Amino acid sequence: MKKFNIRKVLDGLTAASSSSSSPQPGNRENDSIQENLQSEHFQLCKTVRHGFPYQPSAMAFDPVQKILAIGTQSGALRLFGRAGVECFCQHESGSAIIQLQFLINEGALVSALADDSIHLWNLRQKQPAVLHSLKFNRERITFLHLPFQSKWLYVGTERGNIHTVNVESFTLSGYVIMWNKAIELSSKSHPGPVVHISDNPMDEAKLLIGFECGIVVLWDLRTKKADYRYNYDEAIHSVAWHHEGKQFICSHSDGTLTIWNIRTPAKPTQIITPHGKQPKDGKKPEPCKPILKVEYKTTTRGDPFMVLFGGLSYDTVGRRACLTVMHGKSTAVLEMDYPIVDFLTLCETPYPNDFQEPYAVVILLEKDLVLIDLAQIGYPIFENPYPLTLHESPVTCCEYFADCPAELIPALYSVGSRQKRQGYSKKEWPISGGNWGQGTQSYPEIIITGHADGSIKFWDASAIMLQVLYKLKSAKVFEKARSKDKEDKPSTDIVDEDPFAIQILSWCPESRMLCVAGVSAHVIIYRFSKQEVTTEVVQLLEVRMPYELNDVDSPEAAGETTPSVSTPGASSSPQSALPPVHTHPSTSSNSSDGPRDNVPCLKVRCSPLKQSPGYQVDLVVQLLWVSGEPPQQITSLALNSAYGLVVFGNSNGLAVVDYFQKTLLMNVGVQELYGSADPFQRQPRSPRKTRQPSGGPCDANDGSNALEDRCSKSPTSGSTSPCNSDEENKPQKFIDKMKSKSRRFSKTVSNDLAKMSRKIGTGPDQKQDSAAERLQRRRTLPNKKRVCCVKSAIVARSSPLRSPILRTPSAPNLYAKDSSFSRSRSSSVTSLEREAREVITSFHFCETMSRKGEAVPGPSLWVGTSQGSMVVLPLAVPASSELRMQQAPAVSFGGTVTRLKGCVVTMATLDSTGAPLLPPYEVWYDPNLPDEREEKDRWKRRRPASPPGGPEAAPETHYVVLCSEKQAEVLVLPSQHSAFKHNITEASFVLRADVVQMPAGSCIACFCANGHIMTLSLPGLRPLLDVNYLPLTDMRIARTFCFSNLGQALYLTSPTEIQRITYSQETCDNLQEMLCELFTPVETPEAPNKGFFKGLFGGGAQSLDREDLFGEVAAGKASRSMAQHIPGPGGMEGMKGAATGIMGDLARTRMALDERGQKLGELEERTAGMMHSADSFSKHAHDIMLKCKDKKWYQL
Repeated sequence: MKKFNIRKVLDGLTAASSSSSSPQPGNRENDSIQENLQSEHFQLCKTVRHGFPYQPSAMAFDPVQKILAIGTQSGALRLFGRAGVECFCQHESGSAIIQLQFLINEGALVSALADDSIHLWNLRQKQPAVLHSLKFNRERITFLHLPFQSKWLYVGTERGNIHTVNVESFTLSGYVIMWNKAIELSSKSHPGPVVHISDNPMDEAKLLIGFECGIVVLWDLRTKKADYRYNYDEAIHSVAWHHEGKQFICSHSDGTLTIWNIRTPAKPTQIITPHGKQPKDGKKPEPCKPILKVEYKTTTRGDPFMVLFGGLSYDTVGRRACLTVMHGKSTAVLEMDYPIVDFLTLCETPYPNDFQEPYAVVILLEKDLVLIDLAQIGYPIFENPYPLTLHESPVTCCEYFADCPAELIPALYSVGSRQKRQGYSKKEWPISGGNWGQGTQSYPEIIITGHADGSIKFWDASAIMLQVLYKLKSAKVFEKARSKDKEDKPSTDIVDEDPFAIQILSWCPESRMLCVAGVSAHVIIYRFSKQEVTTEVVQLLEVRMPYELNDVDSPEAAGETTPSVSTPGASSSPQSALPPVHTHPSTSSNSSDGPRDNVPCLKVRCSPLKQSPGYQVDLVVQLLWVSGEPPQQITSLALNSAYGLVVFGNSNGLAVVDYFQKTLLMNVGVQELYGSADPFQRQPRSPRKTRQPSGGPCDANDGSNALEDRCSKSPTSGSTSPCNSDEENKPQKFIDKMKSKSRRFSKTVSNDLAKMSRKIGTGPDQKQDSAAERLQRRRTLPNKKRVCCVKSAIVARSSPLRSPILRTPSAPNLYAKDSSFSRSRSSSVTSLEREAREVITSFHFCETMSRKGEAVPGPSLWVGTSQGSMVVLPLAVPASSELRMQQAPAVSFGGTVTRLKGCVVTMATLDSTGAPLLPPYEVWYDPNLPDEREEKDRWKRRRPASPPGGPEAAPETHYVVLCSEKQAEVLVLPSQHSAFKHNITEASFVLRADVVQMPAGSCIACFCANGHIMTLSLPGLRPLLDVNYLPLTDMRIARTFCFSNLGQALYLTSPTEIQRITYSQETCDNLQEMLCELFTPVETPEAPNKGFFKGLFGGGAQSLDREDLFGEVAAGKASRSMAQHIPGPGGMEGMKGAATGIMGDLARTRMALDERGQKLGELEERTAGMMHSADSFSKHAHDIMLKCKDKKWYQL
């Protein structure tokens, strides 16, 4: 008989409910709000990609256009010009790019992929597109060569054959150089793949072919036979010509360089081992590592340059990758930070038959791009203008702020310019091609990235560019860990590596206050100052967060305890006489014999800290180990500069810190936010006897006063008795078991991401454990135990008035951000499979009616949890600055407002017209300038306080917007009833949501785990946009995706790149004008002069009409099965395709006019010559006529 399950029926009814937004009955005031945002205001598209190309594989340079192209292993193509000129393209196949070739000064690029296809890119348009593609079916591509000013491309294959391709039509020619004809009897075996192809600089009819086995063939294209063959015992990796065409150099796998004369193929004229030890007895040098590439460049004023990488001795184990520059008798070995992928020598001329005059070397590393100046002594590097240092340390979180205060970017740039390194080349960046876009988007944008090494970087992202402004190192606040200490005593770290990694950022652009939370359960508060200061003692506040032993099995103990119950509505405030703040961890019971207690994860430095202009440490807050249990990582963080408060939360509870007075205002557990009205059953059904920690701060007799005592006292004030519990009487096995289980609670960033990955893979309808098993586990849970901070008497004080605030309509509403990924596993509020541990997931400071029936808005803090609960905490903030520095704000309990499906992601408040009610903030002032502070205080005192609502005044109405993983809801304040509700998703869940401002109004922007990006109107929650954009394939996307105002968003698309997108129709319409132009009309340099004697005796370069050799008439058609031609989306107009930008049209028109004017000038000269000849002929004819006028015919 089939078992009936009532829960499935209830869940089915819930899932069948409509997902569309619906106004709740009885809310007539909602109809009066007019929403201006419509669906036509939204469109999703990519804008630009910043950062270093991830996993680079190939590189090319156009010496005339000054454009650099980099290909990657994922088929991505990045093009760079002058600072701010960047472009991103992607091959549809996604195969690795093995080689790139520019059509020099023609605005085109040829790419060869690992799937044996070649593509022709049109760079004359702002969005480069593929014009033609050619897919080889029988052979694998290994090398490309395109001679300068030629339309015929040589393609070398793995079989050793060489094919020719017409780049205009992208069709194969019937002219093929077969490997057996090239080597003939010089080798008894197959020569291997083609590793090099190049034509003689002085004779285009001579083609140099290098095979992997060590054979080099000089092929005559006209006679279709080999002139010379050069044999060497070692494999060849690269070949380079001397510009005179009489010599070439090869690099080999044994670390040697061989120089050959083209007319003496018997043996090389010279063998060089750059890094080999030369034996005295004349024997062959010891073999070295392969020289992977060599370039030979000549100069008119000195010795030639030989640039190579590889060839180091095998005894240099562990040595970093090196680039060797040989110039005359000097040899310079330049060490690199990362392995070398490729390098190119930049020269003054594009002609291979002229003196090259090298001036720089571009070195493509695995994670960096370096340019070396060859013209200066010591070979200094150029200062890189591109934002390629994004991945200097792995990015762990990021935030995006659009429409920031105008003075903010100059202020950050002024302090960041002092951090620049010295010793760069004095010359300008040589890659200087392209032009900037002509966009109209002019509002300032800032991106903040947090990194694994504890650094925070500020980036100027205005006008779709990216430039680093300022770098802050948070690790300077802490002492460096010593390896010998870890051997002597147990470590207090809760992460194995990167203990300073930034997890959450909260920034107030107006006050310039910055607050960061790290993975080691620490919070650092920074103030911005333009003055350099030396901090003798770093202000430190240690917090013992309440710890729940919900999931830890406990042995039977005598006696029972009654859990303390808090009283909602009771206000909490610190003592009037505030204790001094700790400067370093002063109490510690960490020993090898007992559990670690009162110990932070990191040690704050005790020596004076010199702080440069910029962000300077104001306060450090650290969570402590409690009875051998590590502190839980912080999951949410918020800062408010007007109130001087920072609030953070985790799975244990939340803490409110007053950074003005450096005190702790509140420290409560999650369930204590609810009090007796807890909506969740947290006690086990069959109570068991639990152990009572003797001397603990929270006793059973405390009753409801325990919470109030905990909230009102800083953990560093007063002294506490050591936690001498009766654990020593328990079995040692239980202690070890509890320690091992507690370590599972201390999640690192990777563990958090793995947890979310499991949730995504499981799906909302799949359950890992059965409901019966979870219910059985809940039955066996012990009673809750808490280890809390010390008790203190509550000082009664009157509730002060709230402080005046300052608002601006253009300020971004991005102050309270959280990066929590501890999502609830069930979307149903009544599900039996709810996680027992509730986590604080979001905060929101605002000024609104926090209690039912209130008529005047007041300061409050809204708290969201992973169970979908919304709790409000009213605040009482002193009205003036003087009172604020003497009195601390009071925090009280306002109770639960509502509950949503899934964890709460974001919150916001709206005024009666539906416009965003931005959080209050404080105007920035330099804290190290007393005069500026006093002036600011006087300005604040002159600002009148908000007048209280009179008896005849109409009650003000506010709206609070709540968004969870599953649904969004709008509540009306102060009645707190639901106005609108919308089910966002059923099969997935929301990863990131923000209330953003658009030019026509405000909306909620959501990014779901299934890749959908959605926007909902406010306050009506009407769906405006729903696009399946990006499936969540990597947890890096979930960790870094963020929205900003005015329709902007970004995410980390790879470990080294940021992808910016827009969901604004206006930005999409203007995108073409905003993008940069890669191709600019530039005249090709003149060919080198042959000279009188070279022209007389035929010693100059000899040209070749390749059309006569490779054309269909002479060579015939190639086999159709050899390669398949695929027309590209860029069109069939070839390289004369018109660019979409206005500047490109004007440039082409100007060039056409110049050409026409030149032709008209020549025509005018010829016409003048003809007129002169005609006049001369007419004159002579007239003279003859006059002479013969009077003569008879027989006299002629």
